[in-house]
Amino acid sequence: MQIRYFEKKQETIAVSDLKTLQLNRLKKTLGQIFAAEGFLKNKLVKSGLKSIKDIEKIDSLDEIKNLPFTSKIDLVSAYPFGIFSRPVKNLIRIHASSGTTGKPIIAGYTKTDIKIWSGLMARVFCAAGISKNDIGQNAYGYGLFTGGLGFHYGAEELGMMIIPMSTGFTERQLTMMQDIGATVLFCTPSYALFLSEEINKNVKDRSKIKLKKGIFGAEPWSDELRKKIESSLNIDAYDIYGLSEIIGPGVAFECVYKDGLHINEDNFLPEIINPKTNEVLKDGETGELVITSLNRDAMPLIRFRTKDITKLTRVKCQCGRTFVRMDKIKGRTDDMIILKGVNVFPSQIESVLFRPEYLEYIEPVYLIELYTENLLDKMNIIIEPKAEIFNAGESRVNSIANEISHKIYELVGVRAKITPVPPGTVERSQGKAKRINDIRKKI
Repeated sequence: MQIRYFEKKQETIAVSDLKTLQLNRLKKTLGQIFAAEGFLKNKLVKSGLKSIKDIEKIDSLDEIKNLPFTSKIDLVSAYPFGIFSRPVKNLIRIHASSGTTGKPIIAGYTKTDIKIWSGLMARVFCAAGISKNDIGQNAYGYGLFTGGLGFHYGAEELGMMIIPMSTGFTERQLTMMQDIGATVLFCTPSYALFLSEEINKNVKDRSKIKLKKGIFGAEPWSDELRKKIESSLNIDAYDIYGLSEIIGPGVAFECVYKDGLHINEDNFLPEIINPKTNEVLKDGETGELVITSLNRDAMPLIRFRTKDITKLTRVKCQCGRTFVRMDKIKGRTDDMIILKGVNVFPSQIESVLFRPEYLEYIEPVYLIELYTENLLDKMNIIIEPKAEIFNAGESRVNSIANEISHKIYELVGVRAKITPVPPGTVERSQGKAKRINDIRKKI
């Protein structure tokens, strides 16, 4: 198995040296925030960090637990430029994501940020065994969303040809994929699955599809969905993690061993907390991921609450990278479904639906509908049987639905109604898939 690095010295840095680097960069970041005299400095002062001298006294990464959290609400409150630690005239790029009150969350970048981000993405590609000799088809959205340009600049940093397709235009996607000979695909896992269906329908000569690998992110996805995508497209599929508030894609990535996502710890300091008590948890315990920027120029964030659920491990990976690894995202604290006191994540439902034994009978699409009946919250999972199964009659369809319902109950402890619908009913996604339709408040 070929192991490739973009910056081997940094990616395999000794743990002791990494901690020293992180501490120095944390103190530098805090000093940068103080010099900016802005929104984040006021939060730090209120938490007890009142001067540069207090920053100089920090001698351990453990002291980060004494610093305040930053949330999306803070970023909305600081809209548009209050969160920046550099003058607006120094910025060369603005991205944005949806906020919580209708206002977008603004992310700013200097030339330094773009250079760092490009290098982080080049690391991602090398870790997946991608080289400058590959041809990348980028079906992430270009524009205010960070995905498209993040992958684009990383590919150019590596020296790889990139096809800037953006999302949608599926017929054109397939034409370019065949005519240019793309060897790697970048998009959401939902769109990768959709493209595989379109290839099966519309590409008569599969030898024209040269894809070997794909890097998919921007939404949680299960290992079962990975297997489905890999078998449908005949590729290796890799996960990537990032968020606009921190920098974009490239915060964490899978290597060829696919045993967790390496966090670029020289740039980001991760913690796992109990989302209810804010207590910092130990490695191996599942909770909410919190990230502190260590090398961001325009917009460093301290202890940003991602709302993403995962856990960390520091067992060294076979690839030789020394960065901590995180599990695939289990779900989000704001996507968590609570029924009868039980916490359920869409990824758990997906892990059952996308088992090979069920994908023989149902399409890899679903929708979780939450509703209220007799004052009780309930869950209905809409599935789409394959045409031959649906046409085989109600008895066959109900048998499969009952078995799936039982398996979900065994996994999460909540009984769900399974509703089969005719083929082609469930909406396919060309971006982030909609997994939950909550109509409880409408009843």
